[in-house]
Amino acid sequence: MKFSIAQTDGSARAGVIVTARGEIATPVFMPVGTQGSVKAVEQRELEEIRAQVILGNAYHLYLRPGTQTIEKAGGLHRFIGWPKPILTDSGGYQVFSLSALRRIDEEGVRFRSHIDGSDHQFTPEGVIDIERALGSDIMMVLDECAPFPCDEEYARRSNELTIRWAGRARSRMEQTSPQYGMDQFLFGIVQGSTYGSIRERSALALSGMEFDGYAIGGLSVGEPEETMYSMTALCTGILPAGRPRYLMGVGTPKNMLEAIARGVDMFDCVLPTRNGRNAVLFTRRGKLNMRNAAHAGDFGPVDPECACYGCRNFSRAYLRHLFKAGEILALQLASVHNLTFYVWLLSRAREEILKGTFASWKDTTVARLSAREADTIT
Repeated sequence: MKFSIAQTDGSARAGVIVTARGEIATPVFMPVGTQGSVKAVEQRELEEIRAQVILGNAYHLYLRPGTQTIEKAGGLHRFIGWPKPILTDSGGYQVFSLSALRRIDEEGVRFRSHIDGSDHQFTPEGVIDIERALGSDIMMVLDECAPFPCDEEYARRSNELTIRWAGRARSRMEQTSPQYGMDQFLFGIVQGSTYGSIRERSALALSGMEFDGYAIGGLSVGEPEETMYSMTALCTGILPAGRPRYLMGVGTPKNMLEAIARGVDMFDCVLPTRNGRNAVLFTRRGKLNMRNAAHAGDFGPVDPECACYGCRNFSRAYLRHLFKAGEILALQLASVHNLTFYVWLLSRAREEILKGTFASWKDTTVARLSAREADTIT
């Protein structure tokens, strides 16, 4: 993978990832399209808000519609009508979340589908084959995401298994080729729960395998916020400086800015679209709950500084009305707005890094975004 760093500001980095389907300027937020669709948002809208890369999930796409269907369509990009880069998660986190339906051993993970109860097995090699069939630009290895809390011995055994699986996935990657004529890249995933020595072992072992990039997994699963930051900093301090670093499943605007300050380049999270569908919107002055009675007579935009379609054309009062009336349009407008905010925030962070003013801007922005709206919802 071609990855260059244009500027640093402390540990924060402004870089560029080059893929066959386009360049990705970092830091970058990647909207989550688990099943080949970002919930309540059209692909056309994703392009309009300048999303550079989106996520799909190998677990969900394998189960439905199935890799054979996607292969017949010519790969995931053609199947969903998205021309830009796609990153596919291996499904390790989904398997982690289905603890009652799965069994982990050296070979891989045996699990029952959450859709119809059918039996399946994921192996490190099999997941690479699935992601080859999907044709994603960036592929993730199969890993085990240890639960929080867990004891140190469990975290150690889990991490050693993840390291062995990573080596098998790396070998499978080298034995196979892209199906659609476009280069694919593979990221390893650092695990180790909240134990620094285990995280260090994971980061060092994976670095030695020379992956195209590195993800930090197993955080934002219930641990204290400061622990997440310290584990992130530990990992970025070890991982190769010349490779992209991806903090999986994180998070809030504050979490992302603090992680950028600790050397992270890539983020994904369902929070902007999930919050949007539940009437919670992000603005440059903090979060708003659009069901709040205070918005009933407010005919200004949700965020006067936002350039999304909703803020350009509709008022807070109208959006509140749509939510109260149960109109589907509310979910779409709110989701697009929140994604616009996330894309803008990381683009602005990049600008501040390039100017050498990221640290002071970050502190001011985090304080501003922490503002809370009065909870008077009727």
